[in-house]
Amino acid sequence: MIHPTTIIHPGARLAEDIEVGAYTMIGEHVEIGAGSRIGPHAIITGHTRIGRNNRIYQFVSLGEVPQDKKYAGEPTRLEIGDGNTIREFCTFNCGTAQDAGVTRLGNDNWIMAYVHLAHDCQIGDHAVFANNSQLAGHVHVGDHAILGGFTAVHQFCRIGAHSITAIGTVVLQDIPPFVTASGNTAKPYGINAEGLKRRGFSAETITRIKRAYKTLYKSGQTLDEAKREIAGQTRDCPELRLLLDFLHNSTRGIIR
Repeated sequence: MIHPTTIIHPGARLAEDIEVGAYTMIGEHVEIGAGSRIGPHAIITGHTRIGRNNRIYQFVSLGEVPQDKKYAGEPTRLEIGDGNTIREFCTFNCGTAQDAGVTRLGNDNWIMAYVHLAHDCQIGDHAVFANNSQLAGHVHVGDHAILGGFTAVHQFCRIGAHSITAIGTVVLQDIPPFVTASGNTAKPYGINAEGLKRRGFSAETITRIKRAYKTLYKSGQTLDEAKREIAGQTRDCPELRLLLDFLHNSTRGIIR
């Protein structure tokens, strides 16, 4: 199921059952796993590994060199897991030697059209990126995060698991797990309660996460004071460990 107009380098390693559309180009160091489908006019290059059962639509550019002036041709990588949907005109760049050397997209992510993943971004599993979400270099995004359309994320920011941004959000600092963010620049607006319900979080757990949010954002405490109080709350709600670890590891500071 490979169209005769496709150009595939002899060194590429492709599973026997993949589908590749017309005029797609696949480079020498590309590996594509079983069950994946690649649309027409796609460019897949660089040291790129794509897992199983991915659906990649037309006009994407995957594995191109990073948009980083320091890049000097190092054999950095792009790694894409299993079960992802990557829609039209997405651009994912390889990593740089100044970071982990790899840009990584996990499993079962839903990536809509015109999304950009810059060098060294690390994306977890089950995330949703709406159209025109744009990530600068070195951004980390946790599992089940949702980025609204035209969300723009500054380099080195971290987006916590189960968080959500509204359309047009500009992210200059870290968004903690569970938080709803909106605005230019991003501000917190409660927790992503509906998303947590859909993922099976109990009503009691959601209530405790709301309490932690109020501790962090509504109590008037300093960040260190809030972290100490949330640490105590984890005894009754282990899920809050995700939030606490994120706060401890934040380097750019969190949205406030």
